[in-house]
Amino acid sequence: QVQLEESGGGLVQAGGSLRLSCAASGSIFSAFVMGWYRQAPGKQRELVARINSGGNANYADALKGRFTISRDNAKNMVYLQMNSLKPEDTAVYLCYAGTGGLNYWGQGTQVTVSS
Repeated sequence: QVQLEESGGGLVQAGGSLRLSCAASGSIFSAFVMGWYRQAPGKQRELVARINSGGNANYADALKGRFTISRDNAKNMVYLQMNSLKPEDTAVYLCYAGTGGLNYWGQGTQVTVSS
């Protein structure tokens, strides 16, 4: 079992930055693929970025260059640095952990970008 808790969301003006954090507990963190997804009102949940245990990351094409995912296996943490934020980045951002067919989700943190 894995518990995930996000933090760092909030209200920011367009062009600003936010750093989201996700604290994981309950299992062998380093074995998991970690990631961030987001869900805007009325839209499907979509991938933002994922990072494997070795630190290799992949991103949604539209977000490459603005968002950076990282992880600290010693602290059981995963981060999402978001720069040059746009109003269309407004969504609930959810932390994800997965391995061997098991998937875990956090409750999410709201990010609102004002124009």
